[in-house]
Amino acid sequence: MEIRSLKAELSENAYPGRGIIIGRTPDGSKAVTAYFIMGRSENSRNRVFVEDGEGIRTQAFDPAKLSDPSLIIYAPVRVLGNDTIVTNGDQTDTIFDNMKAGQTFEQSLRVREFEPDGPNFTPRISGVMHIEDGKFTYTMSILKSNMGDPDCCNRYTFDYDNPKAGQARFIHTYMEDGNPLPSYEGEPTPVEISGNIDEFTDFVWTNLNEDNKVSLFVRYIDIATGKYETRIVNKNK
Repeated sequence: MEIRSLKAELSENAYPGRGIIIGRTPDGSKAVTAYFIMGRSENSRNRVFVEDGEGIRTQAFDPAKLSDPSLIIYAPVRVLGNDTIVTNGDQTDTIFDNMKAGQTFEQSLRVREFEPDGPNFTPRISGVMHIEDGKFTYTMSILKSNMGDPDCCNRYTFDYDNPKAGQARFIHTYMEDGNPLPSYEGEPTPVEISGNIDEFTDFVWTNLNEDNKVSLFVRYIDIATGKYETRIVNKNK
């Protein structure tokens, strides 16, 4: 599997939906994650990211226009000790609670499946970054319908041990725009990443489709110390 251009992956897809990027800076010193949301409907576009403790949550930009909060209001990022959890839905809380109770990331997701938003049946994408004693590993997951058939949930987990510097994996909900929206296929895409947190944040935000992008979260975590920096960009201001 060849390393793809992150610029192309972002800019050439008008609607990847929601996406998670996890990797390591070129100098190897920091773990990187980015999470973005996009929207086609007024309800989906009526959102912002706000800080919530060590994580973030989505919030209606204009509460009066919020028609259905069920799949759009959630905490995409939560921190549990040395683990940073990033997802595209309320499975963040499921992972957090079950891992706190001693289950693994993969075990936590066995009680969840894709979103009940037929005919799209949007995949649930999730990631967890583990940083401890100067070491960094991460795991990503996708829960999706069986080629559009909601009677079967396919669960895939991908583990990355000692990630290479300057590389990341990118997973998103949709292969492209469409009706219904086609679910992501294959393992998370290998991409190169570069720049400091501000450069990388600007790069991702700039290359997302101007009409459909809504919000972006980026975090750089120092692997040696566990200290982190966060950036949030919201289209609604």
